[in-house]
Amino acid sequence: MIPLTLHDIAAVVAGRLAGGADPDAVALGVCTDSRDVAAFDLFVAVVGEHHDAHDHAASAVASGAVAVLASRELDVPCVVVDDTVAALGRLAHDVLARLPDVVVVGVTGSSGKTSTKDLLAQVLPSYGRTLAPEGSFNTEVGLPMTVLRLEPRTRVLVAEMGARGVGHVRYLCGIAPPRIGVVLNVGSAHVGEFGSREAIAAAKGELVEALPHAGHGGVAVLNADDPLVLAMRARTTARVVTYGESVHADVRADDVELDAEGRASYDLCHFGRRARVSLGLHGRHHVSNSLAVAGVALALGLDLDEVATGLTRARPASRWRMEVIPTAAGATVVNDAYNANPESVRAALDALAAMARPVAGRGARRTVAVLGEMRELGETSVLEHEEIGRAAVRHGVERLVVVGTSADAAALVDGARSEAASSGGGTEVVEVADVDDAVADLVATVRADDVVLVKASRGVALERVVAGLLERTGVAP
Repeated sequence: MIPLTLHDIAAVVAGRLAGGADPDAVALGVCTDSRDVAAFDLFVAVVGEHHDAHDHAASAVASGAVAVLASRELDVPCVVVDDTVAALGRLAHDVLARLPDVVVVGVTGSSGKTSTKDLLAQVLPSYGRTLAPEGSFNTEVGLPMTVLRLEPRTRVLVAEMGARGVGHVRYLCGIAPPRIGVVLNVGSAHVGEFGSREAIAAAKGELVEALPHAGHGGVAVLNADDPLVLAMRARTTARVVTYGESVHADVRADDVELDAEGRASYDLCHFGRRARVSLGLHGRHHVSNSLAVAGVALALGLDLDEVATGLTRARPASRWRMEVIPTAAGATVVNDAYNANPESVRAALDALAAMARPVAGRGARRTVAVLGEMRELGETSVLEHEEIGRAAVRHGVERLVVVGTSADAAALVDGARSEAASSGGGTEVVEVADVDDAVADLVATVRADDVVLVKASRGVALERVVAGLLERTGVAP
């Protein structure tokens, strides 16, 4: 973070110093977890649903924090404000404003945000020093924490922007005003909170509405293959760059091929030029994510060949997202347990099928899918789970292990069994109550050369299934 005195911080966030805070003391960083405090950090006491970080203020100061950003007066040096989260956003906005040459690239969408920002972080350094979020820092706390890591040498800030309601993206854009905005897709994630895909589109489109006019450098990078995204071009005065596999897209993929591990290669096409891209990420859905990255890079002036090289060199960077792990027992585990919605589960099933198909020198591999609930789908949840069960059978999954005892888990089982009965599919459907039962089942049944996909919503925590399986079978050297 840019060094700031407590006096400056208090002025920016409309706070007051208390607890013996020295106005000339300098903060060099910001932290929200008292266990991770470093010397001269400003500790931000966030009040959550299940905890109040003010309870750890003394520990944070003892660990080296220069002061606490607090919503009540404490017995340690503090900057007192009405709302620590809002103050954190104001502080981040002020720091960004001190660096007017930084290009902010906002990224939103129902799925693919984290993979896309990881690709941007690996491709855009060809343009200049790039800062991107760690993990999925895309909330009213996570985004400012990323902004506050800016340094004077930074040229690009990648801002991942999530939304759980109308106005959320607009708020985040107020903290980090984007010059380039990327909208990946409008899917079913959080439809239970929004009410409809159209409402999700309205919320995601707040990003393009926040862009400056084309004459001031604003660029909207929109998915030409998603009608709800493409329609957002009417909501912005920025220059529009479209991407996708549509023949009408400005940045297009042609001649897409998948290798034996489900990694895509394609011709990156832009205004009559072509350059071959070979992705190091597993799953055909990353073609779309990588095209979005190409749209941003080309808008910044990078050469097509340079962009293709950067995409080809890029590798997975975030855990639990199509993370492919060979085991010592010979099976391959695909850990995609970070989150799930109907679109991302179908994409993962596509990748699973591609990784199992026969290739030269290797026969077909057996596919096993370990699936749990997809949460926050609202009134359509049961139907969506039934359809995913059917999709698993249609994708040729040979063994489907459904984790959980909820109505949604039961619907997933029912959909798979119904599809198998009607189509003659050979899917074996197994129900297990919890993670421990899933691990026990897999250890007993997974064979050498199987490909095992693990996926569910974050709250189901199926990464514990992967950890348990690997603990019992080992990781290949």
